[in-house]
Amino acid sequence: MRTLTTLTGNSQKLDGGAMFGNAPKALWQRWMPADELNRIDLGCRALLVQEDARNILVETGIGAFFSPELKQRFGVQEAHHVLLDELAKLGLSDADIDIVVLTHLHFDHAGGLLAAWQDGEQARLLFPNARFVTGRRQWQRACTPHARDKASYIPELLALLEASGRLHLIDETDSCALLGPDWRLHWSDGHTPGQLLPEVAMPGGPVVFPGDLIPGAPWVHLPITMGYDRFPEGLIEEKEALLADLVARGGRLVFTHDPDVAMGRVTRDEKGRYGLDETAKAAHRLAN
Repeated sequence: MRTLTTLTGNSQKLDGGAMFGNAPKALWQRWMPADELNRIDLGCRALLVQEDARNILVETGIGAFFSPELKQRFGVQEAHHVLLDELAKLGLSDADIDIVVLTHLHFDHAGGLLAAWQDGEQARLLFPNARFVTGRRQWQRACTPHARDKASYIPELLALLEASGRLHLIDETDSCALLGPDWRLHWSDGHTPGQLLPEVAMPGGPVVFPGDLIPGAPWVHLPITMGYDRFPEGLIEEKEALLADLVARGGRLVFTHDPDVAMGRVTRDEKGRYGLDETAKAAHRLAN
């Protein structure tokens, strides 16, 4: 039996204009109102898949590894490592996770691999028993980043992952032996090269964790992209292909950055516009 549980991590406040690219504020503030600094509330959600006596975690969020001044700069709201508290509510710790799947290695998706910041202490890798799965091209990008996204990666984390001996880099195939036959892999380059989008089979239809291809419910709308995206036009084409596939198969999405919507089933109306149905704020040991 396989179950899905969404886990909230540390939250952020980021500039709404950056998060919605070329969409005007008059449009995006209907979905996510901004504060006095033009920042919107964002989550950093992970997905726990429990199956066959193993625990698989998709992403770890931003975590609490930043120093206080960097927490303020990047709008991180909590000082403690929220994801660890969420695991504890389920009777688990980071040591109980067998596999961590990383869509990509930007700090707001992989920073939760590190212990919370302590003055004078070196960065420390959590999840001592897990194997870490990510795409080979994304790893190469993280190790030799472009000037545009160099600040999005954590050099200390990359060194710790490599030294762990538990880093599992995969090429861009549609499956991975480590995850097993009930997992399907999608790939995307629009946000960052070699972003891995895992899909898990469920009785109620496939569930995809689309990472920053579709970070939240508003971004299901095809024209909506982020200012952080590498190739917005290519991203829209990737997004349309994924959404069309999920409509055909009755698929659902789990959103990493939406503060209110954790999950929803993809729909398409008579005008061809994509949307969501059966939205939920959280999933707790969902079995269908």
